[in-house]
Amino acid sequence: MRPLFVTGLCVASALGAGLESSFGALRGGRSGLRPNDFEPFPHPTWIGRVDGLESAPIAGALARFDCRNNRLARLALAQDGFEDAVARARERHGAERIAVLLGTTTSGILETELAYRRGAEVEALLAARDYAATHGMFSLTEFVRARLALEGPAATVSNACASSAKVFAQAARLIEAGICDAAVVGGVDSLCLTTLYGFRSLELLSATPCRPCDERRDGISIGEAGGFALLEKEPGAQGAIALLGYGESSDGYHMSSPQPEGAGALLAMSDALARAGAQPREIDYVNLHGTGTPANDRAEDAALFALFGDATPASSTKGWTGHTLGAAGIVEAAISVLCLERGFLPGTLNTGRPDPALRTHVVLESEQRPLRRVLSNSFGFGGNNCSLLFGRPG
Repeated sequence: MRPLFVTGLCVASALGAGLESSFGALRGGRSGLRPNDFEPFPHPTWIGRVDGLESAPIAGALARFDCRNNRLARLALAQDGFEDAVARARERHGAERIAVLLGTTTSGILETELAYRRGAEVEALLAARDYAATHGMFSLTEFVRARLALEGPAATVSNACASSAKVFAQAARLIEAGICDAAVVGGVDSLCLTTLYGFRSLELLSATPCRPCDERRDGISIGEAGGFALLEKEPGAQGAIALLGYGESSDGYHMSSPQPEGAGALLAMSDALARAGAQPREIDYVNLHGTGTPANDRAEDAALFALFGDATPASSTKGWTGHTLGAAGIVEAAISVLCLERGFLPGTLNTGRPDPALRTHVVLESEQRPLRRVLSNSFGFGGNNCSLLFGRPG
């Protein structure tokens, strides 16, 4: 495939708002996880929460979009000069030639959940809401499109935890087909009761900070985040990082468990390398999906070992951010770009005793190291797999 350059990038997560805050936390080994202080929840767990969203409603012309998810989107969009980068692209290409393709899994469901908790007042509370602009799955995309004044193709992708990775692949296809000249991709998922209770019911929620690839790992720590990337055919600056390849697959194995041998994950990674014309030995680092559940880490390890053996360094960054679900793809794409730009290989936070049954080269301590090509994995429920390969072309 023809490389697509990342000419704009922004992120907001439990590590803070903006790329500098995120990288500072990675370099300093500072996790964004903390004991749950979100909504009343009777089970101990740790979360990755973004501060300040409760006191920052969306007002003015876009007030109908006000919900936690869109507030988080607004916070992310305001970082790292991203809106200015989009404005310049709009001048180059025209508003109708820039797509908006975003991932989310729960959208603005929290406000609906809280309304039902109010019991007798539920009908009045729900009637006062604009469901389509908040709870509806297209809410996020419509809000971002309106805020950025874009008029090109638009879609929301909801493929579990691969959602905001798959939009990169969708953008590449639309641009290659000539349907648009550039795309804003990314996603947002915010904390809500559905995910807390849902993962608890599946016995996948850890009572401690998640420990990916550790022999004592027992589940995930849920986080929230938002992030966006601007993809264009031409670099905005010398040495710009590009999307070099993508791979997608579907296990078709189980609703919530990965295929045990990692067959779908292996296919996604192999296809990403093939699209980039890259060999496994050319990959300097793999950002693991690495959730910290026993089944996920085993399956991903099997797929990585089959493709890379034990030579290629890999780590999970979910010990910093938590598992941000539908936003995991964009958050870890942003981390991958930062690692490439700054020559940094993050360790696997909270992991002290690597599972001896895993054969991948899991990096525990962060280190400065030049990186040329980085593979980022996002694997979701239902066997929705996506791998993205970033690097400098040539």
